[in-house]
Amino acid sequence: MRTITFFLFMGCIPILGIYGQNKEKIDSLLMRYSQESSVREKVYLLDDLNDYYIYSAPDSAKKIIEEMIAISKADNYKHGILRGEFLLGHYYSTIGLQDTAAVYFRKTLERTKRDNDDTFLATALKNLSIYESHLGNYPEAIRLMDSSAAIQYGWEDFMRYGSGQSAIGRIYYEMGNYPKAMEMYQAALKTLDTIAITSYHKADVLGNIGGLHNTLGNYDEALRYYAMAMTVYEQTDDHLYQANTLIDMGNVYLAKGQYDQALAHYQSALDLGREYDFPTVRELAFANMGHVHKATGRYTTAIAYLRDALDIEETETSSINRAQYLAEMGHAQLLAKAPREALAILDKAVALADSVTINNELQTALAYRALVHQDLGSLEEAISDLKRSQVIKDSLFSLQKTKHINELHTLYETEKKEAEIALQKEEINTLNERAKVDTLTKSLYAGGFFTFVAVSGLLFFGFRQRIKKNRMAREKQEAIYKQEIEHKKKELASQTLHLVQKNTFIQELMENLESIKNSPEKFKMEFRRIVMLLKKENASDKDWEVFKTYFAEVHNDFDQKLKTLYADISEKEIRLAAFLRMNLTTKEIAATLNVLPDSILKSKYRLKKKLNLDKDTDLTSFLNGL
Repeated sequence: MRTITFFLFMGCIPILGIYGQNKEKIDSLLMRYSQESSVREKVYLLDDLNDYYIYSAPDSAKKIIEEMIAISKADNYKHGILRGEFLLGHYYSTIGLQDTAAVYFRKTLERTKRDNDDTFLATALKNLSIYESHLGNYPEAIRLMDSSAAIQYGWEDFMRYGSGQSAIGRIYYEMGNYPKAMEMYQAALKTLDTIAITSYHKADVLGNIGGLHNTLGNYDEALRYYAMAMTVYEQTDDHLYQANTLIDMGNVYLAKGQYDQALAHYQSALDLGREYDFPTVRELAFANMGHVHKATGRYTTAIAYLRDALDIEETETSSINRAQYLAEMGHAQLLAKAPREALAILDKAVALADSVTINNELQTALAYRALVHQDLGSLEEAISDLKRSQVIKDSLFSLQKTKHINELHTLYETEKKEAEIALQKEEINTLNERAKVDTLTKSLYAGGFFTFVAVSGLLFFGFRQRIKKNRMAREKQEAIYKQEIEHKKKELASQTLHLVQKNTFIQELMENLESIKNSPEKFKMEFRRIVMLLKKENASDKDWEVFKTYFAEVHNDFDQKLKTLYADISEKEIRLAAFLRMNLTTKEIAATLNVLPDSILKSKYRLKKKLNLDKDTDLTSFLNGL
């Protein structure tokens, strides 16, 4: 590993970077840059240099881009300014400052229109689509990505067109429409397979498919696609995404409970992060290794790895990660029987999450700190943290369901539009056929009036039947969409009722706590019983019976079907099957039932065995088919 310093002409700007195997290429570009007099050629040389540094030494890449903009402004070279502003957007996106990146991508669009230079039009639209998707603005994200893909297709740039198809698939994935996401991913692979050269774009698609299978619990398929992506990344020397894919594979092994395999993949990612100086990779590897060691009871080792992740994160911008690592470290300290150290760390986690309004991490940190307060005997503080954690959890639940309904509406409008376009094309074809009938009429006058009447009558009848069929198909499709929305609204209603009952319980609990607050002896005696009651309420039989009633309405007496098919199935197994039918993840089910994820994995295995399913049959798919 070798580090050097070079200077560009505009003001002696130091650029630090790692050469590795590209040393000769970089030296050649620098030499050509120093000898070049044309600003246009200098801009393209700087662009080539930026490609070498943007992923390995992004701060150095930024200095290269600033040099590009400076020499372009000095020479009034408009394309150079446009290229520089777009590359600044790419730089800020790479380091995770998405809001700033979006500002520069919008500047690119404005300058594109003003200077009539569409070089970066499609790519800027694509990046803005990704940004809108992160914000949850899915209709706008799909519109922008469709526009980008259409431009790339018109340019016959099928590599980026395929990448655009994959990006649309990613948006559908984030909306929870997994079949549509898989459809777009497969379309992207077909497009990219038409290209002769090996491109990292194909690996990105394979990685997306792997991620989708991981989400669905198809772990072996996820690993297979990640392995294919890794092969392409190795062929293209993309070390950053090799490391990220290793972390993804480690996460799959972690979900499967194969901890040694998970650690091996995290270690390989860490080695790449060290060799090529990828701080984010090192951070994620350390944090995930800490998570594995915590899960396996090696708390001291877990704390050390989480501390390593935090030491790297000190130089980064993600408060979300810092709050998460602090919370996990505090919990590990508690499990290691060091509650005082745990409290100090969790205080920091809560303060950080509170200061930047990170609700998920704040809810977790408060729940962990409540356990610490309980262990230290600080009962009022424990109750306070517990109540606040529950309020945040309920709020997140409501927001998630509201977002889900909005996503369904977006999907409804998008698919309705697609259906309308398809029907319009069909009707255009029908009108073309009618035009053919008119042409045929002229020739039939010469061949006999009776033949003309017979043929044109039959064709006109066929035309009317097709129009009628198209109208009926459109009405049927719209009815199906409306039924789906109503179906999801009923499902939301059942979840909302469940939430309301839980809030009622918490309110009653708070009133009871206030009534015993003035009696310290009674308060201490009752505390543990109250904590147990709270845990029990997370999956209480009363809530389950109410939930089951609404679930049966939405899912057509699902529990009765199971009992009919499998007479010896237990109530707990029906409950697990219902949650799987709702596509809840193992982690979500564990949180709902207040048990460890490993316990859910074992229960799923036993349920699959009881249902007499073979190894290749997916349990969730089977339950969804009932």
